[in-house]
Amino acid sequence: MGKELNEYKTFLKSNLSKKRYTHSLNVAAMSRELAELYGEDKDKAYFAGLVHDIAKELPREVQYDYAKKCTLDVSDIELSSTPLLHAVAGAQILSEKFGIDDIEVLKAVRYHTVGSAGMSRLAQIVYLADLTSEDRDYKDVKKYRKFAHTSLEKGMYEALRYSIADTACKGNTIPICTLEAYNEFVIKLKSS
Repeated sequence: MGKELNEYKTFLKSNLSKKRYTHSLNVAAMSRELAELYGEDKDKAYFAGLVHDIAKELPREVQYDYAKKCTLDVSDIELSSTPLLHAVAGAQILSEKFGIDDIEVLKAVRYHTVGSAGMSRLAQIVYLADLTSEDRDYKDVKKYRKFAHTSLEKGMYEALRYSIADTACKGNTIPICTLEAYNEFVIKLKSS
């Protein structure tokens, strides 16, 4: 996978800003760290983390066009929200342009911003890695890193709670899949 990984890194370097590329490397590293902690495939986690923002800096129209073609359930709320398009577009680009057919990787990229009920452990890892990577410096990031390293369920619950509250405070829409993910983790934590 080494040579192939270098090809993806080259593509990312030429299509992302230096800051976004560094973020991608940090998310890949955190994804590998969390995968090791939770007994998941470290190489697959690293790869999914590396490519999670592959479409982030493409023009909005290009992101929209890829997102419209995506076969992984896309809501109208996501299609109308520029900050959410890149995740859906990224999954489609990986499938269409790069021939990635690993559904677990595609869903990890697709749901890394909004979450979803029934997320695989890999998708949860990438979601948490994106929120807690080394380059993140928002208030309380250390607390969320600790939650991510405590348990996947607790990490996801706290991350979704934070994300929903932050999004609501900004007056932005919240996709139904995000609320379904939050409800799923509330129920999991209450029953354990």
